[in-house]
Amino acid sequence: MTTTSTPTDFTLRPASFIADREALRWVREEVFVAEQHIPPDTEWDSLDPAGDHLLAISSTGAPIGTARLTPDGRFSRLAVLKPWRGRGVGEALLKAMIDKARANGWKDLTLYAQVANEGFYTRHGFVSIGEPFDDVGIPHQFMRLKLRD
Repeated sequence: MTTTSTPTDFTLRPASFIADREALRWVREEVFVAEQHIPPDTEWDSLDPAGDHLLAISSTGAPIGTARLTPDGRFSRLAVLKPWRGRGVGEALLKAMIDKARANGWKDLTLYAQVANEGFYTRHGFVSIGEPFDDVGIPHQFMRLKLRD
């Protein structure tokens, strides 16, 4: 994956869980722990070291968003700092990771969407499967995007 520029004053770049851990941590903890009150010990998991991470970086060099693909074919940990929401950051991260999953030859891509964000994923072709469920006190929906037959 190459660094990409967008018209909204940010870039996307691949992130190493080791080298970029602090940037990933800062964005995810700001969004999930501080804002959504998710317990810090559940935010980080064993899939992080083996995952493919992507960072959105502002024109000033500050991390503003992140996303992850896990080895088991899931998209997760999409987080965008509040001042950057509605400016295409989340969409750019999602589209870049869908492209990466396709390049990896994956048949489909799955995710556990917060129900409040289900429409965002539906607009990008994901389909809801089953009933919503609770995860760390937040309603979630299992969703899948078919990438190939």
